[in-house]
Amino acid sequence: MDVRTHFPALDRQVYGKPLIYFDNAATAQRPDTVLALQQRLCVEANGNIHRAVHKLSADATDFYEAGREAVRRYLNAPGRENVIFTSGTTAAINLVATCFTARYVAPGDRILISEAEHHSNLVPWQLACERAGAKLEVLPVDEAGELSVAALEARLAAAEGRIKLVAVTHISNVLGIVNPVQEIVATAHRHGVPVLLDGAQGIVHEPVDVQALDCDFYAFSGHKVYAPTGIGVLYGKTRYLNEMPPYMGGGEMIDQVTFEKTTYAPLPLKFEAGTQNYVAAACMAPALEMARQMAEDAALQANLDAMRDYLLEELGRIEGLRIYGTPREAAHKIPLFSFTVEGAFPSDLAQILDKMGIALRSGHMCAEPLLRRYGQTSMLRASLAPYNTMAECETFVKSLRRAVDMLR
Repeated sequence: MDVRTHFPALDRQVYGKPLIYFDNAATAQRPDTVLALQQRLCVEANGNIHRAVHKLSADATDFYEAGREAVRRYLNAPGRENVIFTSGTTAAINLVATCFTARYVAPGDRILISEAEHHSNLVPWQLACERAGAKLEVLPVDEAGELSVAALEARLAAAEGRIKLVAVTHISNVLGIVNPVQEIVATAHRHGVPVLLDGAQGIVHEPVDVQALDCDFYAFSGHKVYAPTGIGVLYGKTRYLNEMPPYMGGGEMIDQVTFEKTTYAPLPLKFEAGTQNYVAAACMAPALEMARQMAEDAALQANLDAMRDYLLEELGRIEGLRIYGTPREAAHKIPLFSFTVEGAFPSDLAQILDKMGIALRSGHMCAEPLLRRYGQTSMLRASLAPYNTMAECETFVKSLRRAVDMLR
């Protein structure tokens, strides 16, 4: 598969240099199929969904629901009612944090998260615990960045039923480590505790079968997986989605409304108040199709592994450079590298590399507690996608060495 021909953004230049886009963990580029459908919908089917009988509205509704069906198939969700469209991972987790705690969490109960969480899987639970009078507990990572299932087992056993939900990331956006989510879910379920997985990075780099995982909630954003911004997904088991109260009130999520009482629409509309981002939702279909094709291309996947191994080795040779997230097995590491270099501030390196045409992320990665665990306030991150190349990796390493020498 000649994948780069499908991503027009990769052909551009930055400051006279060919673009090397290594910020895919923040936002991936969009393929031509997604761009074409966006344009088509804005011209041919710009009508509000589920509301009118005219042609434009009917077509927009069909495209929107086709996007939902594409998500259902990709996740192997049992039904379309299990797929809730949101504005992104953040909104999906906030929905669960608000509605789950309202229904199931009482004063004195606990929510358990890991030390490796993005702020979007931390702050919503802090707010929910404050509202419910509950307590937030944190499962630590070790020096390599890995979670211990045995430590989770011990924590759940000691809690004696007070932990009401475990919320952990599938893959850390800082450490790039694939967590043992299958074991985490099974362990929590043995104690009767449901599990939410933050799949913002997991959906991109791992096959996700929610029925095989048996997770209770799975959240991810479209823009990480080649779709437009402003669309996200919450998968939830039917039991919880039925029992949880709505997240927002308004149009679309109602059955009947009187001044005395409102009844709610069936799933999934119960959690989709207001006018949805139907263009972006529809684009989930071609985006996930592109993700599927790349995941099934053995040559692309072998190249991803080769780039990961090359960067692990070459970055490790740069004096004073430390990589955060070094699992015992390389197979548990995605091609994502957060690092610091002694004597060079991450944002300074990022600015120099930008002038060389290389797009990276610098800062706290929306995971300040995790960075503090390693004694840092800022890191530099390179994150790759299947459309990146070994030649780009080689240029990146050479450019990074030059940038480091300039700052020392």
